[in-house]
Amino acid sequence: MDAWIDRFLDYLRIERNTSPHTTKAYAEDLFVLRDYLKANGAETVDSVSGRVLRGFVAHLHEGGFAASSVARRMSAVRSFMKYLVRMEAVERDPTQGLRTPKVGRKLPHFLGVKQIESLLKAPSLATPLGLRDRAILEVMYGGGLRAAEVVGLNVSDLDLAQQIARVRGKGRRERLAPIGKHAVAATVAWLSIRKPKLAATGKPIPALFLNKNGGRLTTRSLGRIVEKYLKQVGLDPKTTPHTLRHTFATHLLERGADIRSVQELLGHASIATTQIYTHLTAERLREVYDKALSSGVQ
Repeated sequence: MDAWIDRFLDYLRIERNTSPHTTKAYAEDLFVLRDYLKANGAETVDSVSGRVLRGFVAHLHEGGFAASSVARRMSAVRSFMKYLVRMEAVERDPTQGLRTPKVGRKLPHFLGVKQIESLLKAPSLATPLGLRDRAILEVMYGGGLRAAEVVGLNVSDLDLAQQIARVRGKGRRERLAPIGKHAVAATVAWLSIRKPKLAATGKPIPALFLNKNGGRLTTRSLGRIVEKYLKQVGLDPKTTPHTLRHTFATHLLERGADIRSVQELLGHASIATTQIYTHLTAERLREVYDKALSSGVQ
């Protein structure tokens, strides 16, 4: 069992290009499964049955796990079992027909127009790191990019004349992301000082965004950068780098973009993932409607 889990995690890292955080979450979920299986006499992958997995689901519920936690663990199990079938380690997928708790999707947090404007203007343009941070925020919002996609950008990925960036998303899928004139202007300003900064280190680093030592930024560093400016402008601390992506999608839909176009821009493999934003904008319309009525506007 342990050997197959290790092979699956390698597959996620290498073939699927999952982030370290995602891979760690899969590992934790599968090790919980492994411990349960060992305790119940099912120590090999071919001894895992639908009956055993139903017992595992019941075990999680009895352990006080929330429905969302149970659903997440079982999602990892389903992916693992499909991998085992594909590798011919098992003959059939024991998760087929297995019911797991349905979990309502929470509407993603996003920023209003004035809020995103204040955040984008927060970095000082008088310092090299301020120019870098302004470019980071503009590119994240202007292109709707994930944190990992931003830190993964290389200078060669940019076509500033066309206002486009080549982005490597989940599962190594590439897409061309429009980033807009404000992001381009901020990036040009950063590039004007990036070259001297890079020359001072003597390192041939292809990364677009560099840390203070001249190396590529990490997603954790990016999170700290966003957190710094959130505090500076007094915005909701639950905002994360991903919030800028949610904000990008929400603002597009509020301004009339069709959902298929937003799906392409976000790089979602399935439109079902993008549809959460239609619920979000519908709720936003209701808020505007209710506010207008309460103000006596008919």
